[in-house]
Amino acid sequence: MCELEGTNEKGKQYEENWDVGVKFSGEEEVAKIECFRMSRARMKMWILRAITTLLLWTCIIQLVAIGEVWGPTLLKSWPSCSSPPNIHTEANMSFLRRKVLPPKRIYKNNGYLVVSCNGGLNQMRAAICDMVAIARFLNITLIVPELDKTSFWADPSEFEDIFDINHFITSLRDEVRILKELPPRLKRRVEQGMFYELPPISWSNILYYHRQILPLLKKHKVVHLNRTDARLANNGLPLEIQKLRCKVNFSSLRFTARIEELGRKVARILRQNGPFLVLHLRYEMDMLSFSGCSRGCNDKEVNELTRMRYANPWWKEKVIDPELKRKEGLCPLTPEETALVLAAMGIDRSIQIYIAAGEIYGGERRLRSLAAAFPNLVRKESLLEPSDLGFFRNHSSQMAALDYLVSLESDVFVPTYDGNMAKVVEGHRRYLNFKKTILPDRKVLVGLIDQYNNGSLTWDEFSSTVKETHTNRTGSPKKRAVISDKPKEEDYFYANPQECFAAN
Repeated sequence: MCELEGTNEKGKQYEENWDVGVKFSGEEEVAKIECFRMSRARMKMWILRAITTLLLWTCIIQLVAIGEVWGPTLLKSWPSCSSPPNIHTEANMSFLRRKVLPPKRIYKNNGYLVVSCNGGLNQMRAAICDMVAIARFLNITLIVPELDKTSFWADPSEFEDIFDINHFITSLRDEVRILKELPPRLKRRVEQGMFYELPPISWSNILYYHRQILPLLKKHKVVHLNRTDARLANNGLPLEIQKLRCKVNFSSLRFTARIEELGRKVARILRQNGPFLVLHLRYEMDMLSFSGCSRGCNDKEVNELTRMRYANPWWKEKVIDPELKRKEGLCPLTPEETALVLAAMGIDRSIQIYIAAGEIYGGERRLRSLAAAFPNLVRKESLLEPSDLGFFRNHSSQMAALDYLVSLESDVFVPTYDGNMAKVVEGHRRYLNFKKTILPDRKVLVGLIDQYNNGSLTWDEFSSTVKETHTNRTGSPKKRAVISDKPKEEDYFYANPQECFAAN
């Protein structure tokens, strides 16, 4: 029994040990299964994290790419659900038009040039081009030019109100250093009167600036040129200077996004209705007073124009014979004369004629003949809503900028006087593959008009002579006429910048 009992006890112990073994083995299997499940879960989690991370980085890269175009300003101007997005804000358009910046030109700075431009928009435009060229070849720093605010137009606009100032500076960084204002230390010197000021001599070549202006810059550090109109010669300059003047005029002096957008809108409205002609009808009060031309004006208007001329200290000529001046071709065509000339040239009566000008002296009374001959007479005020022009009112230079852009887009451009806008637009249209520009020969025309009006010429004779006279006056390629001892009488550089056409 004892043995049997022992055997039973041993068997029981063996069974217990076997059970424990089986128990241990089962737990290990379960643990392995649980471990496998956990591993698979972790693997899924890591795969999910990896995919999420990859997607996040993809989004970040895309956002960075978008940010380079739109910048943080997009978020500030993000539209509400009830309004469409306006992507044509000043900042956004500036980002859209941004290009790779040219490398900075490194040079020893010889001083700081401060300039105050005088005259209307296009006179100042040409002056800015000249000042950039001068600063480049004197190795000096140019301060962004100050625009005229005291002339007849009394436009308070700053440079950045008309031109894209950042583009102006960055597009020329490979030529000249341009700053928005003087460094603080030099600004304090100027406030204390520690600078040199002068009007440079008109039509000067680059040697004048090297010999006369550069020593003043080195001595005084800051030189202020208080007159800038026609201060650089038309001819006899290095090719590099002429090409730089073109670069500034045709590339760097870009109008603000607000002005460019509205200019495109006007051109688009006109283009929807077919071809259009831009008439630069220079028959405004300042022009008539300055020139002494009063054809068609009544006694009250003549007296008003004379008083204005005598009151302006910059206008040297006071006593003027208007009829003699007209016969010499030195007066702008009147609206009535313009109507006759356009009709004689064979301009289609139904064509849209956009008047690029300020307020016509004499108002609607003086425009009746022109409107009767060409009924599709329009102006920016008739094409746009008052709200479109609200920002531009009382800013004649910004209005002139709109007219400038529309003039470039037109099928034909006709100026009635060879002033600054007429000349600069003529040159710009030549640069744009010689777009048609009819340049009236006023001296010939007034004689023909008088003969037609007094019955000496029939309409057919008058018309054929007018057409023949202007066969070669359409803005086609030609060499600039040079008169070395009379630069004021020779062809203006900006009307025919021939040095720049080969690279166009």
